[in-house]
Amino acid sequence: MPGRQRYKSGNIFQSARRRKKQTAGDGRYTKLKGGVSPTATLRNMMNQANDTGGEETLELAGKHILLGLSGGIACYKAAELCRTLVKAGATVQVVMSQAAEQFITPVTLQALSGRPVYTSQWDRRESNNMAHINLSREADAILIAPCSADFIAKLLHGRADDLLSLMCLARPIDKVPLLVAPAMNREMYAHPATQRNFAQLESDGARVLGVGSGFQACGETGDGRMLEPEQLLEDIIAFFTPKVLIGQRVLVTAGPTYESIDPIRGITNLSSGKMGFAVARAAREAGAEVTLVAGPVSLPTPRGVSRIDVKSAKNMLEAVIERAQQATIFIATAAVADWRPATPSDRKMKKDGSGHAPRLEFTENPDILATVSHSAAAQAGKLFCVGFAAESHDLLENAQAKRVRKKVPLLIGNIGPDTFGQDHNALLLVDEQGSTELPRASKLSLARRLVREITIRMSALAR
Repeated sequence: MPGRQRYKSGNIFQSARRRKKQTAGDGRYTKLKGGVSPTATLRNMMNQANDTGGEETLELAGKHILLGLSGGIACYKAAELCRTLVKAGATVQVVMSQAAEQFITPVTLQALSGRPVYTSQWDRRESNNMAHINLSREADAILIAPCSADFIAKLLHGRADDLLSLMCLARPIDKVPLLVAPAMNREMYAHPATQRNFAQLESDGARVLGVGSGFQACGETGDGRMLEPEQLLEDIIAFFTPKVLIGQRVLVTAGPTYESIDPIRGITNLSSGKMGFAVARAAREAGAEVTLVAGPVSLPTPRGVSRIDVKSAKNMLEAVIERAQQATIFIATAAVADWRPATPSDRKMKKDGSGHAPRLEFTENPDILATVSHSAAAQAGKLFCVGFAAESHDLLENAQAKRVRKKVPLLIGNIGPDTFGQDHNALLLVDEQGSTELPRASKLSLARRLVREITIRMSALAR
């Protein structure tokens, strides 16, 4: 299988320092003699490139975005959006309407994009005087942010009385997608005429990215705010991501669980939930309908993902069982506590001055992954189950044993102490063919790679 190195049980991984460089594009490795344990190898990878975080592919590398600004106070967000797109690897050409110039200067956007800003269809820099044709043909997408109610109406009716509207009308609609980020007062947003315009725009092939809700410049509160730059970036990355999971319903667990000892204290672990949240985001980018069951963590919900917050292992099991029946893929990323206090106290267990510690008895928590993977849907191949194993030692052996015991087609191993709370990770993929090592990278990058690996395996099973 392309991009995978198979290892049979009992074999060992070569040291990351002795690994030949990864072949560009295909991800294949050459196995060398004289290795070390999988645990040590992953630790080496976790410690590599601490200063740089490892080489990462910029999500929008090679993309040319034409960023259009219509009039509105949200133009101030367009400056950060431009900067964010450039940081993600895109080249950005800014086109501003005359109204937009009342809120922000072209000089600001020129400095952030590194390109001269266009404001007029009569721009003499174009030798053929056809900026609306030339600019639209170069773009991979046109993004209007902010897109005012007036400009939305202009797009709907095909009006073309300035460079920005001309460009949108002249774009090859089968090659250059149009994305709009609305920004307006809550009453303007809710008006039936505006809602009709949104519906017709989408029917005509444009993508309306939605709005935020909150305090507005006019002093009112409600829907209509332009999405924040980071939210728009998520949507744009998702837009360009191949939809390899279209039609799939993915259920993901993330974070730790918290098992109460008394109303004040409890038992938990150091899992931050970052890996699970990254998996949820990557699955959504790939076109899946995603539900995320999250333990007690402080992370923002990925765009377009449904989230259920839980506390204990029992809470998580209940939430998972209720939703697993509708899922086609289950990814158990959460670091679920194996044990919980058998009889938690309803009052704080206070010191009494005797120096004697309270006696705690524990009972085993339900095994969420095993419960789902042993279900009729999973055993019939209708639910593809993926487990995670956070280990402290003997990673390959423990991961292989856990995969067989829990009857899952794919088990992901990592070294818990080296990844909990971190933004980067290194993974070991274990299936019935052997194991595959994913070197240290950001958790989001690994999550995207994992989505591709899941897709490959599901396609193989379907044949």
